[in-house]
Amino acid sequence: MKLPRVSTVVAAAVLAPAVLFPSSASAADAPQPAGVSGPDTASGSAPDAAPGGNGSTGSNGSNGGTEADGQEQRDRAEIQKILADPNTGPGVREAAQKALKGGAAELRHFLTVELAKNRMDDLRVKLSQIMDGGGPAVRAAANKALDNGDAAVLKFFAEDLATAQAEDADRAEIQKILADPNTGPGVREAAQKALKGGAAELRHFLTVELAKNRADDNRVRVSQILATGGREAREGAEKALDGSDTDVAKWLAEGWPTAKASDDRVAVFVALSDKNTGPHVLEAAKKALTGTPADVARFLEELPKLRASDNRVKVSQLTETGGPAVREAAAKAMEGSDADIAKFLAEGWTTARAADEAAANKPADKPADQPADQPAGQPAGQQDQGAQQPQGVQPAALTGTTTDTAATTTGTTGTTGATTGTLAATGTEGLGWEAGGAGAALAAGAALVALSRRRSAES
Repeated sequence: MKLPRVSTVVAAAVLAPAVLFPSSASAADAPQPAGVSGPDTASGSAPDAAPGGNGSTGSNGSNGGTEADGQEQRDRAEIQKILADPNTGPGVREAAQKALKGGAAELRHFLTVELAKNRMDDLRVKLSQIMDGGGPAVRAAANKALDNGDAAVLKFFAEDLATAQAEDADRAEIQKILADPNTGPGVREAAQKALKGGAAELRHFLTVELAKNRADDNRVRVSQILATGGREAREGAEKALDGSDTDVAKWLAEGWPTAKASDDRVAVFVALSDKNTGPHVLEAAKKALTGTPADVARFLEELPKLRASDNRVKVSQLTETGGPAVREAAAKAMEGSDADIAKFLAEGWTTARAADEAAANKPADKPADQPADQPAGQPAGQQDQGAQQPQGVQPAALTGTTTDTAATTTGTTGTTGATTGTLAATGTEGLGWEAGGAGAALAAGAALVALSRRRSAES
């Protein structure tokens, strides 16, 4: 009975260390998974325990945190680079600044989601602005892009915008050519035709047609100067036409201004030498000759108006100082145009002045029923007493002879003589043809009365 009890105690003592300290043996003796190294038991050191409790690195370990921090820094740097770009639009800029105030999630969301959307919105805003300020071709291309989605908008900025801007530049250049007053008719016609076409027609005009039509117009212009210009201009034009198109263009640009300035001064001296030149023209001409060629040219342009002003002053004076016909014609001319006044001075004034002179030199008119040989002022039917009265029967009042019988019988001879003497004393010369006629009529009446009474006494 004692032996089994001792055996049991011995067995328990032998097994106790194995039960109390199993971990060291199991850790050293347990088989390891492929690819995982076990702890270094020879050194006697133990590995650091991980937060998970088994010594392995989890998802929230130190390596995971370092990777996340690196991605956030890269996103933040990328957004700051976007903000530094001057071409970044307002929508992208606002969203980027907001993302920078957040954390890693906000930065990543901006770069992966918001950036593309805000960038397209900014492009559409910019496209609208370009359309508002662009030319016809740019507006047409922008409208087309806005109607055809994001791809069309991107294509507009990548290709269509430059093409449309070139077309609008050609159109503006042609319009500038048309606005130049020196553009000739040939160039003008071809330019207007090109403006009705598209980009190809505009470019063809500028690169091909313009030079040819301009050369033709230059030769036409020089031919006109040859026909109408002054002496120096005609000489230069003739020489230029014998040369090339380049010679013609050079003479128009350099030779003609010099020749024209010389001819213009000659024209001013001609105006000054005209005896009919009025005060306004004289004053302006003298002032122009002391100025530049442009001042002289301006005077010649204004010369018709200055002459018209002087003409009106002259005609106005004639309405005050001329004869009846001149005054009437001058007043009528003043109611008309400058051309009417110039015509009156050239033609009407001479005619009206001749009419006034003829009226002043014309003798007094005789009554219609008076014989041609009867003196002016003598009553119709009355004969000249000195020429037609019989010599044996002369009125006493006209001859100065008296008879005693007439004096005794009637006593009228003295009265008649007194009457005649009174008329002789007043006289008729210097009174005009009206006073002379009245005196002759009174003398004839007195003679007839005396003759009648004498015959009565003799009978």
